[in-house]
Amino acid sequence: MDLEKTARNIRINIIKQIYAAGSGHPGGALSAADILTLLYFEVMNIPSFTDENRDRFVMSKGHASALLYATLAQRGAIDLSLLPTFRKLGSPLQGHPDMNKVTGVDMTAGSLGLGVSAAAGMALAAKLGSHNYRVYTLLGDGELQEGSVWETFMAASHYKLDNFTVIIDNNNLQIDGEVDKVMSVYPLREKLVAFGFDAVEADGHDFSSLRKAFAVASNLNGKPCAIIAKTIKGKGVSFMENNADWHGKAPDKEQAALAVKELGGEL
Repeated sequence: MDLEKTARNIRINIIKQIYAAGSGHPGGALSAADILTLLYFEVMNIPSFTDENRDRFVMSKGHASALLYATLAQRGAIDLSLLPTFRKLGSPLQGHPDMNKVTGVDMTAGSLGLGVSAAAGMALAAKLGSHNYRVYTLLGDGELQEGSVWETFMAASHYKLDNFTVIIDNNNLQIDGEVDKVMSVYPLREKLVAFGFDAVEADGHDFSSLRKAFAVASNLNGKPCAIIAKTIKGKGVSFMENNADWHGKAPDKEQAALAVKELGGEL
């Protein structure tokens, strides 16, 4: 598996979806593309998307749904021909993923902070049912400003959910600007450790670094793991990188064509 090529294809399809819809959230979808590529094509155990013992993934930052759909299409869970219907009336590919409409979506996402809560509940259910599957969830760093996130972290530690891995897309940008200026969540690692997590920092665009972090998560006993993935918002598209303006707007035709070209494709 060529992970670099897969990640590029996912990024191209993120841009194409959002351009076709005329709306969406490209910045945070592009920043986490390498994370989901490694998760879905190497880390997670998914014999099939209907297997009860498969690992689960919850996109807690649900507004980055274009990333999840593009990844599921690469994995064959949904048809690539569906992607241009993103956010269109009647399409199953809505702005936030819906588990009742899209194969491979393990939990419906909505308000920030709710996805991670559901994911922890799924991990606890696995423990109570003596199942071996693991649960992974992706949060934005701005999402950590939600109080429910920290209640979940406290519960995950209390119930010793060592089958639960939180991945934080730490690009330090949210819709209103820099996270540390809007409402700082730092120091992240120290706070997570204080809440009973094993916290690991990784380069969110380096598969080797991410691979090592996921290896730590899979070998913990008695505590959950948090991976703080350092990323670049808008990664792969020069005019979107580190630019909060691209948190939640769609490119026009010229911008989309340039973005896809920079990623090695054609609009």
